[in-house]
Amino acid sequence: MSIHEQGTPDVLDRKLPFSLIAEQSLLGAVLVDPESFNLIADMLSSNDFYLEEHRQIFMAMHELFLTSSQIDVVTLIDMLVQKGVYTKSGGEQYLRTILEVVPNALNIKDYARIVKDKSVLRQLITASDEVSEMAYSEQEDVAHILDSAESKIFSIAQGKDTKSFKHIRDVLNDVYQHLYDLQNDKESTQGTPTGFEGLDKVLAGMSKSDLVLVGARPGMGKTSFCLNIAANVAAQQKQTVCIFSLEMSAEQLVNRMISSEAMVDSYKLRTGELQPEDWDNVANAAAKLAKCDILIDDTAGITVTGMKAKLRRVKNLGLVVIDYLQLMQGDKHTDNRVQEVGDISRGMKLMAKELMVPVICCSQLNRGVEGRSDKRPMMSDLRESGTIEQDADVIMLLFRDEYYKINESATPNSDAESNIVEVIVAKNRHGSTATVKMGWIGRYTRFRSIADESTLPK
Repeated sequence: MSIHEQGTPDVLDRKLPFSLIAEQSLLGAVLVDPESFNLIADMLSSNDFYLEEHRQIFMAMHELFLTSSQIDVVTLIDMLVQKGVYTKSGGEQYLRTILEVVPNALNIKDYARIVKDKSVLRQLITASDEVSEMAYSEQEDVAHILDSAESKIFSIAQGKDTKSFKHIRDVLNDVYQHLYDLQNDKESTQGTPTGFEGLDKVLAGMSKSDLVLVGARPGMGKTSFCLNIAANVAAQQKQTVCIFSLEMSAEQLVNRMISSEAMVDSYKLRTGELQPEDWDNVANAAAKLAKCDILIDDTAGITVTGMKAKLRRVKNLGLVVIDYLQLMQGDKHTDNRVQEVGDISRGMKLMAKELMVPVICCSQLNRGVEGRSDKRPMMSDLRESGTIEQDADVIMLLFRDEYYKINESATPNSDAESNIVEVIVAKNRHGSTATVKMGWIGRYTRFRSIADESTLPK
């Protein structure tokens, strides 16, 4: 007897999880009390129903609900006839049957939970079959199969069905709710704020699933800029911020954050030449940062797949910061670095969309900036750009005129208390482009809003 002939249960004999009585009871409860649809509208979609007939009935109920029409046997039959689900003479008997299944709608949430649970189990079975097929075929890289498997399970856990289409009726309810929330509490429904007022006026916050690119030449402060935003989000929004540092160690990164928060000279922190008042400021800054949920990973040469594997396990994730793009490795190594960087940028955009959080990535600019009389950077200066310009939702370029004046001066004054930085919003998929002026205190590696932070249209 071969191993395949041993007494293992036949998978084909198994039935997919499904509760007929729960689906009928839920639909019947809505017919008994149409107002109860409010209680389950955001819990289910039509794809959660196993029987196609029940899906169509739920979709028709949803449409009547959105148009503020009465949900009863007559209106429901009329709509289902229009949709071609029933003929004029058919269907009414079945609707009256499910109407009689339940006496009231008191337990409608329990019915919805059962329907949803069965739907999740079916999704898990489908995802497992797909992963099994990929593994048996051996046609993909192991890393790709693992990432795909993890992504499928993560999507199901997050309540996202990645296999089926979403009918516009299911989406309209979310849009209605967002518009209502926007009208009543505008700030809470906007994107994640950077913590810098002038910049947030232009961006209206960083939207979920946005890939935000911060480009600058070395020494302009792009790492500090991103760290300042990370600290602002963690402290003000009370969300977890994950930082992938491919250039500096976690200790070096935290030193910068302490310098910025404590307003203590970064040179003193590196040398340990701290005065008593510096120790007090450092202690206060450390206590403040310790309350923030900031997670740091300083793995060198990490890939997008490696990042996703770690991020999927993070609770209350609000922002991802990557420093920086050119030090990342592609999942598929190639001699064409431009193509590899393009694959990385696409991967980061897909990661932002999957996790539904903004992803900020630092990027180096090429040397072309140095050869121009006007050294303000442009999107074309992005180093090994590949498809970065297309993949990014927002591109911000940092320019500090004082940097070039200091470097060209015979008597440089590197201890200047503050410089003006231009944050050039060169691309904004959700709005206009502009240039925002901000303050830069180099000794504290700190960006700040300034009183005359004019927002200049480009």
